Amino acid sequence: MHVVSVSLKLLRALGHVVAGWWTIRTKFPHLSPVEREQRVQQWSERMLNLMGISLTVQGTPPAHGPLLLVCNHLSWLDILTIHAARHVRFVSKSVVREWPVIGTLSTGAGSLYIERERRRDAVRVVHHMTEALREGDIMAVFPEGTTSDGHGLLPFHANLLQAAISSGAPVQPAALRFADAATGETSYAPRYIDDDSLLTSVWNTLKAPPLLAIVRFGEPQPSQGRDRRAWAKSLHDDVQTLRRELK
Repeated sequence: MHVVSVSLKLLRALGHVVAGWWTIRTKFPHLSPVEREQRVQQWSERMLNLMGISLTVQGTPPAHGPLLLVCNHLSWLDILTIHAARHVRFVSKSVVREWPVIGTLSTGAGSLYIERERRRDAVRVVHHMTEALREGDIMAVFPEGTTSDGHGLLPFHANLLQAAISSGAPVQPAALRFADAATGETSYAPRYIDDDSLLTSVWNTLKAPPLLAIVRFGEPQPSQGRDRRAWAKSLHDDVQTLRRELK
């Protein structure tokens, strides 16, 4: 794609980011939780559209909480894709909270933050997740703990599953894939791993041919009587199966 066209797409996306920031700062304090969720979902759908990305939803997104969603992790684009399908509260790395503008968007969307460098911080986050689930929220985590290259699935960390077990909330597996809209072949343009910078990943996404963001939701699983480590391995298999079923 011509650099001018990509630059225009980037400017429109940045304008949408600023508009979202302004909405959160000025309008969110006066909106109900349901209205905020609707605004986040609408904003995410619009952002995908501005970037030339079409959303395909397979399976049934969660209708209501309490529920913990677990999904594979490929890119910064994952959160936008899931929010466009169904608003959820993500657990994000703490550094996101400090990012200019993006931190406000993330916090406004209801994110909880974890300091991955501090192993004991997971205990604090599980406590807050448990409270949120007991209050009927839909939480979401990427149990791989980081983005993968999209060719496989990293092992799942079990710690955050304790929130579902402690609150009695079900867990729903999901899987993501990005594809070339014309061919259906998997696209690695949005990848964000290792030494990739966020700006480079965004630019590669915008200059790619039109993309499909495909998210497939599995069936919710009850948490009663679960051992979190065994469940993490089982959910890993479930997400792997969903990945193979993505069309």
